[in-house]
Amino acid sequence: MERLTLPSGGAAAVDEYLEYRRIVGEDDGGKLFTPEEYEEYKKRVLPMRLQNRLFVSWRSPTGMDCKLVGPETLCFCTHRYKQHKTDFETIPQQRPISLPCQVSGCACRAYLYVPLNGAQPIRCRCKHFADQHSAASGFLCNACSKCSGFHSCFTCACGQPAYAHDTVVETKQERLAQGKPVGQDVPYAAMGGLTGFSSLAEGYLRLDDSGIAFSCIWNTFFCENVRCMIVLNSWNSYRKPSSQWQNVDDDCSFVLPRVFPASLYLLMHLILTITELSAIITLILHIRKLSTEKNNIFFFVILLISGRAGFKPEIVQG
Repeated sequence: MERLTLPSGGAAAVDEYLEYRRIVGEDDGGKLFTPEEYEEYKKRVLPMRLQNRLFVSWRSPTGMDCKLVGPETLCFCTHRYKQHKTDFETIPQQRPISLPCQVSGCACRAYLYVPLNGAQPIRCRCKHFADQHSAASGFLCNACSKCSGFHSCFTCACGQPAYAHDTVVETKQERLAQGKPVGQDVPYAAMGGLTGFSSLAEGYLRLDDSGIAFSCIWNTFFCENVRCMIVLNSWNSYRKPSSQWQNVDDDCSFVLPRVFPASLYLLMHLILTITELSAIITLILHIRKLSTEKNNIFFFVILLISGRAGFKPEIVQG
């Protein structure tokens, strides 16, 4: 294995180049700016970029941002988001906002996200891949004549088909009006909808308001305590929550109402953490009250492990 070594100050030079590349993106045409050109570029572009940033997402009919587009996210034209026009001196008034591809010879007139099926593009109903279709308006297939335009029945992880989703380009004010996160103002080029590390996850896994991920919080901080209380609460079966909770599956997974503010979830997290501590104390007290027979103690330990692992053993009273 070849080992690369950097001279003194080399690491700082690499960091400076990466910072340069994040700020300039593709605007230098592949030729590095001189220090003077770089400073002039930052004075001219950064104020405009901070004020007129556009957020791009792939949104389901339910309003969830299933994909937040970043600099390297591919368009239907097979070029990346950073290769499209993303900086505007004044934000266009027409909607939807079109972000044309800036690669020479590309017919793409507006950025359009297309999902991947694993590592390959999704297929059209004509059985050909998305990259076998024209990027021009109409998205006709280049491999057959029967295709009337790209249309895929690929199903997103949110449960909705791909054709029901929309590529949404919106301003910071429009996103705030919907209660969706906008992150911090950053000087980097083509950030799209990225606001943090959670933006890299799919919508249903994301822990912010742009995705419905409250079921994950519910499972982590509540369902585990429910399973403990099954063992501790006189061996009685617990009752599922009332109709205000939406039942998702039979493994006590529920989706919290989205109308609750974030502070309420933090308070719930604190309360449920205290509940888990009290459950452990209660378990210890119950074990101490058991008889000295090893079988009983072993039975309790197995129940606890199986409950924490997600299984639901049959509890027999008596």
